[in-house]
Amino acid sequence: MATAIATPYRYSPNPAKSSRRANILLWSAQGLLAAMFIFAGGMKLITPLAALEQQAQMSGMFLRFIGICEFLGALGLILPGLTHIRTALTPLAASGLTIIMIGATVITIATMGVAMAIMPFVVGVFSALVAIGRWSVAPLRTRAHA
Repeated sequence: MATAIATPYRYSPNPAKSSRRANILLWSAQGLLAAMFIFAGGMKLITPLAALEQQAQMSGMFLRFIGICEFLGALGLILPGLTHIRTALTPLAASGLTIIMIGATVITIATMGVAMAIMPFVVGVFSALVAIGRWSVAPLRTRAHA
């Protein structure tokens, strides 16, 4: 009777590689989210108020406010990491965009149905993942002071 020798296999990933991989994935998500929110926020800023109110059946000034928040949130996803200044703002920007997308999902479900709410829901999940990732998994480094 043959007996098998059990050898424990331990997977211990290289922390430097996994951190680098997480950083690359987070930067990719941040770039895509920033592009989307700059476009969406910019459109809310340049579209006339009457057209905004007609399309969304909401207050034009409220939609302008959301556009400003989206535009500034997109900048907050990218600029702190590029400049290494106030890098703690990136997860805060991602959290704010997550809150906006929760509202967008709820309003879309109420007005257009669940099928149309998939897109804002997915965008909200990605922005939440960026917030979590930049807070705990792969935080951005702040510029060293001399």
